[in-house]
Parts: sequence; structure tokens; C-alpha cells
Amino acid sequence: MNMKCLLLSTLLLCLISPSKAVTTRMFKVLDTCARYRLREKTALVAIKDLKLKYEGKDESEAELFIKLYCSVFTPNQNVDF
Repeated sequence: MNMKCLLLSTLLLCLISPSKAVTTRMFKVLDTCARYRLREKTALVAIKDLKLKYEGKDESEAELFIKLYCSVFTPNQNVDF
């Protein structure tokens, strides 16, 4: 009985950890996109904070890049970034 309990608790820990990590990451993305939209962050800072691969240095190109990225997380809303 003790071994079954240990196995079950280990299995539950393995299943819960990834879901918490996904939730935390999703919150960070939504928070960064919201702060960008409120102009608390520039496009380049938002890209850096989200650790996205972006090779360009141009601010207007960075704005298009982050707008497209953030629009993925608000697909059911008509949000103009």
C-alpha cells in the first residue's frame, strides 16, 4: 500500500508541474502584451522580455512583429495593438 501511495503521488507531481509552468508562461505573455498595448513597454523591450528570436533592429518592424505575436493570444477579440 505504501509503494502505491508513493507511486501515485510521484505521478501526480509530474502531471501538475508542466501545467503550472504553462500557466505561468501564458500569464507572462499576456502581461507583457498588455503592457506593450498600454505603452508601458516598447516593442523591442517586449520582444526581449518574451525572449523571442528577433534579428531586426528597426522599431517599426519590431512593432509589427510583436503585434502579430500578441494577436495570437487574443484571437477572439478585436484588439488593435
